[in-house]
Amino acid sequence: MPAITFLSDYGREDDFVGVCHGVMARIAPGARVVDITHGIPRHDVRSGALVLCRTLPYAPVGVHLAVVDPEVGAERRAVAIRCAQEDRILVGPDNGLLGPASERFGGATEAVDVGRSPHRLEPVSATFHGRDIFAPVAAHLAAGEELGDAGEPLDPAELRALDLPHASVQDGELVCHILAVDRFGNLQLDAGHDDLGAAGLRLGHPVEVDLGEGDVIPATYAGTYADVEPGALLVYEDAYRTLAIAVNRGDAWSTLGLWPDAEVRLRPR
Repeated sequence: MPAITFLSDYGREDDFVGVCHGVMARIAPGARVVDITHGIPRHDVRSGALVLCRTLPYAPVGVHLAVVDPEVGAERRAVAIRCAQEDRILVGPDNGLLGPASERFGGATEAVDVGRSPHRLEPVSATFHGRDIFAPVAAHLAAGEELGDAGEPLDPAELRALDLPHASVQDGELVCHILAVDRFGNLQLDAGHDDLGAAGLRLGHPVEVDLGEGDVIPATYAGTYADVEPGALLVYEDAYRTLAIAVNRGDAWSTLGLWPDAEVRLRPR
């Protein structure tokens, strides 16, 4: 039986995660549920989407349940989609949360609207679709039910995309943006390994971090935190080969005062 991965912004203080586990265990007792995280910041669809996208390649192929749902009970759709590669199935709200993961695996080839799924629990709460819609649908799919039987057919082209900034190289500078901040205060950028050469950044060499309005901070393009002195700023490739900015044994977010979508320009110094 395929595994079910589970990601949400529910936290661990309340019963939300546990009751979703209970629903899935009753429907598909043989399915192994792997908790990716339930520490996504509340209502932060972008952070949930980025974590889902970068972690699924390390997860077993199966059904992937994700719930970050600030519009629960409103007009947004509840969906289940099949990816073109590896036959992975994503279940969650149609608010952009599933988009990057779907694209990571070749895009959606099939989609259904599960808002009125025959698999949902009755009565359906207006505020807890994780328990009443998403968890039971995910469990039934993991137990072998057909995706087409889980809801009404939906054109994959109608699925809501996530609006993300994109890095570029301009006049020898790598122009990128803050996508997310982790609990250590490291700043994840929208640039990756392939952008480094075009911008002339070389491992172990100095870099200027231009925050705009004349605010330029010296840093080092380093392989890891310990390659610079404690308190020093570094640009590095994180574990997912995404560029990030950090302070060794410190907090880049507090140091630089940057928020998601802020533009940063990187250039050799």
